[in-house]
Amino acid sequence: MSALAAPFNDGLAEGRLRFQRCQDCRHAQTLPRYACTRCGSARLAWQDAAGTGAVHAVTEVARAPSEAFRALAPYTLVLVTLAEGPRLMAHAAPGVAIGQRVAATFFQHHERTLVRFMPIAPP
Repeated sequence: MSALAAPFNDGLAEGRLRFQRCQDCRHAQTLPRYACTRCGSARLAWQDAAGTGAVHAVTEVARAPSEAFRALAPYTLVLVTLAEGPRLMAHAAPGVAIGQRVAATFFQHHERTLVRFMPIAPP
């Protein structure tokens, strides 16, 4: 694990989603970077996300990309727009749909903590 990604990965291990926010333009990004992808500023700070969002895209993975994920196949992957603005790719409950509101949960797989989004029941 790189030092750059440590705050994100440490958050996962503690059951929290984290993202970087630019202190100059306020842009939010989930992939750890040394500079803001919008304005190029190096003034980035880590923040905790609420863990909720809306599904932007969905795919079903039938053939695992590696032996480590074979036991999970078939599984659902989603691209979720978090409430704070950035997008995150993660696992999801089967049957989630584009536009559906979801909340992050966490699970252990091969000594790593991974994110799984679950549908939020309508009020």
